[in-house]
Amino acid sequence: MPSFSVQIVLGLVLGVLLGWVALSMGPVDGPDGETANWLTTTLDTIGSSFVTLLKAIVPPLVFTAIVASIANLRQVTNAARLAGQTLLWFAITSAISVSVGIGLGLLFQPGNASSLTPAEGSEPSGGGTWLDFLDGLIPGNYLGLGARTSLETGADGSASGASTSISFNVLQIVVIALVIGIAALKVGRKADPFIDLNRSALAVIQKVLWWVIRLAPLGTLGLIGNAIATYGWDLLAPLGTFALAIYTGLFVVLFVIYPIVLRSNGLKISSYFKGAWPAIQLAFVSRSSIGTLPVTQRVTERNLGVPREYASFAVPLAATTKMDGCASIYPAISAIFVAQIFGIDLSITDYLLIAFVSVVGSAATAGLTGALVMLTLTLSTLGLPLAGVGLLIAIDPILDMGRTAVNVAGQALVPTVVAKREGILDVEQYDSVNTEDLFVEDDTDADEVEDEVVAAPAAEERDLEPAR
Repeated sequence: MPSFSVQIVLGLVLGVLLGWVALSMGPVDGPDGETANWLTTTLDTIGSSFVTLLKAIVPPLVFTAIVASIANLRQVTNAARLAGQTLLWFAITSAISVSVGIGLGLLFQPGNASSLTPAEGSEPSGGGTWLDFLDGLIPGNYLGLGARTSLETGADGSASGASTSISFNVLQIVVIALVIGIAALKVGRKADPFIDLNRSALAVIQKVLWWVIRLAPLGTLGLIGNAIATYGWDLLAPLGTFALAIYTGLFVVLFVIYPIVLRSNGLKISSYFKGAWPAIQLAFVSRSSIGTLPVTQRVTERNLGVPREYASFAVPLAATTKMDGCASIYPAISAIFVAQIFGIDLSITDYLLIAFVSVVGSAATAGLTGALVMLTLTLSTLGLPLAGVGLLIAIDPILDMGRTAVNVAGQALVPTVVAKREGILDVEQYDSVNTEDLFVEDDTDADEVEDEVVAAPAAEERDLEPAR
């Protein structure tokens, strides 16, 4: 049986081949016009089903992991210090990333190199505002769930019904879990049955999670195959320079900036990429930081040596507020592109505003994470036409693959760096990543994980103090 990484690569290669086959088949005629062929539909179903399974496991995983981590920390002051360092490094890496984006935007001049005109743009139906932070932070219910109702229209344009979709807000779940975990600590021994139940639930959820993760090669096949079959590369022609600038920025941050951060903190670059690559790879094909969250948390703990007590808090928080691809590089270059298309000159103040929105805006839109939200927030802050968003939507899925990969890479990087600086990183584990068996969980390891979760440490003995 090939290793997990090899299975992922095989799924990626087969997905590319099937995607090109589906693309060559083209759409088919249906009663309502052209529809996707059977192969494209099959690839879409396989890929979307895998991401749906991953997202379904996120709410209980985040809640139980954070409550368990606080119960293990036992001292809120130590957690507060780690949280402060985490947010600081979020800001530092975001500031560097947006600087790269601004520099490449000025170098490539993507708007001047495009054949598009302002008349081809259109305003988005929704976007982000600075008030979204409070809406995203304050839970509307104890499950962090939300519902959205949309009207369905018939062929004549009249309303034919309504559909309601349920979603969850990871940031709200983080807040709820933090409050409940701290409350359980304050209650003391009376909360021990609840904490024990939470630990048992976490062990069960982790077992289910790994059943889902083992489907990743199949999910990769469907996701990358559907992306190629649906979008191809024809849409890149009028936005070629813009796309090149985006991917250059993503490459620089991932393979130049992050290695510099690692080396400056005494960490081996090769160990980081070996350890984090399964999550980065899955993020690229799934285009979902939230869907990749379980994998990101796993590689951060197991491959990179970050203590579970800290990783179970830092990684979910990063998945909602740490987006160097979507919130730094992309909106910076996009704002410059839109300004050039509409013939608007940007001043030094405008570039400083782009940097400010990048560093602070991720938190401000944490309840509505996504590149489109960050882009509309950036454009509205600068006073640029929101119609520019419509110019970029056509190739957004192609760009989103690279953006999400960089997002997830940063979400694993920051907890690793903070853990190293605080002296709590298992450096031996970090340096000894096995490239042939990165991600396979055998039965022995699963038993060890469950035993570790269920075995509750004494309240006065457990804390993430720096190594002496």
